[in-house]
Amino acid sequence: MAGTATQRTSRTRSWWGWGWTDAHPDDAECVAMGALLPGTSARPLPVPRVADLGIGAPAVAPPAALAHVIRTDPEDRAAHAMGKAYRDVVRALRGRPGRVPDLVARPRDEREVADLLDWAAEREVAVVPYGGGSSVTGGVEYRGDAHRAVLSLDLTAMGRVLEVDTLGRAARIQAGTLGPDLEAQLRPHGLTLRHFPQSFEFSTLGGWLATRAGGHYATGPTHIDDFVQSLRVVTPAGVSESWRLPGSGAGPSPDRLFLGSEGALGVITEAWVRLRERPVHKASAAVAFADFHAALEAVRLIAQSGLMPANCRLLDAGEAAMSGASHDGSAVLVLGFESGHFPVTDRLAQAVGLARSQGGRADGATGPERGTSPGGGAGAGPAGPGDGNRAAGGDGARDADRSADGAVDAWRSAFLRMPYLRDGLARMGAVAETFETAATWDRVPGLIEAVRTEVGAAARKATGYPATVNCRLTHVYPDGAAPYFTVLAAGRPGDEVALWDDLKAVANDVLHRHRATITHHHAVGRDHRPAYDLQRPAPFAAALRAAKGALDPAGILNPGILID
Repeated sequence: MAGTATQRTSRTRSWWGWGWTDAHPDDAECVAMGALLPGTSARPLPVPRVADLGIGAPAVAPPAALAHVIRTDPEDRAAHAMGKAYRDVVRALRGRPGRVPDLVARPRDEREVADLLDWAAEREVAVVPYGGGSSVTGGVEYRGDAHRAVLSLDLTAMGRVLEVDTLGRAARIQAGTLGPDLEAQLRPHGLTLRHFPQSFEFSTLGGWLATRAGGHYATGPTHIDDFVQSLRVVTPAGVSESWRLPGSGAGPSPDRLFLGSEGALGVITEAWVRLRERPVHKASAAVAFADFHAALEAVRLIAQSGLMPANCRLLDAGEAAMSGASHDGSAVLVLGFESGHFPVTDRLAQAVGLARSQGGRADGATGPERGTSPGGGAGAGPAGPGDGNRAAGGDGARDADRSADGAVDAWRSAFLRMPYLRDGLARMGAVAETFETAATWDRVPGLIEAVRTEVGAAARKATGYPATVNCRLTHVYPDGAAPYFTVLAAGRPGDEVALWDDLKAVANDVLHRHRATITHHHAVGRDHRPAYDLQRPAPFAAALRAAKGALDPAGILNPGILID
């Protein structure tokens, strides 16, 4: 049974910053935030205007046969010039977005995708798949001048759930389907993909697949890889479609070639993905720790216990305070369980017991079992915007003055608001950015301490002001964890991008020394490429180059991504 794409909102997306234009902090809020961070400007930079960018005429004319799916107006081109990283926002604020695409194409079907690739190969036009445009690693922009023109390929016109297999709990979905549309089309079937990255509202299934995005679950299956049954991919060399199977041992997986390929090998147009029933039973608890290292040990025990909480997020004291989840200097851990079939309070109580064994204070604040109808809200997590449920998927904590629900809600609200606040701080000339990684448990404590110390010292040396480097664990595994860092520092007016690049280079060096991955779920893009080159085995690099040459012989697909 096929679904239909939901009607688009009348709200306007920001071309230069995160999310909706009406959700951005106003000038007064920007000034108030800047006052809390020494070394920022007295007044915010003005909101940038497309008219001030001086965007010229396209370097090529659209092909007549495809002109109906291509736009060339400056507003659309500016909106597709970059992703949504801090350095992208600052470049827009300073009127330096880099090379703006000449054309923006929104194909309506796979045939039009193939025709666009054929035309681009003949004309030496680079094709940059855009997804929802939420990349924070430079993955959706063109850098360089090796191609005569650039086409941004936006698949959001291909936004339908085409088939739903309720018996096998799977669906065939077009790659341009945005998160809210995907869940809305699955809801009548009582099913959910339950993949809620923070960018959920502004990202697509194809983008999740192409970047190996991490989602809602803190333990167990969480990367989009885990939900893929099969992929259909259009490449300049032809269409690749894997069989839909529950599992297979037939050689290297063809899907694995394209998962994480970031549009460099082909354009993902459809996928069969595994679904689950919407959760009915949910329960959560928040645990405070005076000692962050004790909290790390508690999380390790829980991750190795086999309890498989949906949520097991640890915030250090700075992160907890910034979100409003704690005000007494405690690190806080939020635990959540959910099920479509069975009560989960017993498993929650066991996890809380493990946390208490390491000195955690739950103070009896275990959230009650909650039931929802199978057709209920879009998600329980902080990255499921618009859903009416709270609890198990939420990132949050409690302190002595809050109930568990209150702390979870406080963190969840801060989580969804944070990208907008980052853009407000950028307008004040501050550095406000995040990065994430993953490492084995034996390396996690030293890694976190080194990042805090070395990035903080580098920021102070560069700006003359102290910096804040906070950490939270977003995903945990039996063998390791994914630390996620937030950096807040004074900027250098007019030189913010170079400052952040310098700080990121320090962070990358720390990650490399601790054998921590350059990215756990934000993809490689162009910003992480130097570190990825060091992490990737040389024989695999040779194989990747060969695959690129075979699938994209004209070298038009997202040049500079993963491999040259």
